[in-house]
Amino acid sequence: MPVHRYGFVRIRRFRRLTVAGALLATFTALSALPSSAATTPSRGSAYMGMGVLAHDGQDGQPTFRDATQTEGVDVASYQGNVAWSTLWSSGVKWAYTKASEGTYYTNPSFNQQYTGSYGVGMIRGAYHFATPDTTSGATQANYFVDHGGGWSKDGRTLPGVIDIEWNPYGAACYGKSTSAMVSWIADFLKTYRSRTGRDAVIYTATTWWSQCTGNYSGFGATNPLWIARYASDPGTLPAGWSYQTMWQYTSSGPTVGDHDKFNGALDRVQALANG
Repeated sequence: MPVHRYGFVRIRRFRRLTVAGALLATFTALSALPSSAATTPSRGSAYMGMGVLAHDGQDGQPTFRDATQTEGVDVASYQGNVAWSTLWSSGVKWAYTKASEGTYYTNPSFNQQYTGSYGVGMIRGAYHFATPDTTSGATQANYFVDHGGGWSKDGRTLPGVIDIEWNPYGAACYGKSTSAMVSWIADFLKTYRSRTGRDAVIYTATTWWSQCTGNYSGFGATNPLWIARYASDPGTLPAGWSYQTMWQYTSSGPTVGDHDKFNGALDRVQALANG
């Protein structure tokens, strides 16, 4: 009887442990699941560096001092009306504003942000958040140009930017193979050049570029690189570029907007604007 009782107690204890273990395993599995649709941001809400911070980013302060650099910012609708005079006084001399996303969104704060930066003396430009899973590269380039992404040789307008990074709405590479992604980007760039006469700037992160284009090197000779890396230096660049034209070094600067360094003095920013 004692042996039987001991065995019975042991079995009950084993069952309790088994149930507890099953509950813990279930909780762990649920915690590892991807975010639900309820936490997926709404279309149009993406901004430059959104995916970088989530996948690749740790905000820090730059120590990179290999060349004279000029401070800039990039902004989107969530910043609303920007105090451009304050930014100008803090040393910011150039700015990029989100103009469009896909073919379904334009920034409601674009006019205040784009013309406001120009009004205080900054050299400004516009960027497009690319969504290769919705429409073709050519279609999105045309949409961008038609909604604020054009260029004029006034010495104060920078060429447009294609922001191509992690997909905040789904699969990181938008469901495309590396070759299909390269073709999509090339389609955008070719169309943008045909519409404006300028080669668009490519904004990306090295890890995304490697993952989603296979570290394609074919755009380095024509398209300036804007690298995103929230660290003390720009790090390893994507294939094809020996240097970055711009570097987004933080998503939480001392004043509004993501902060950036142009790889050169102000006259080099002006040179890019003039083409």
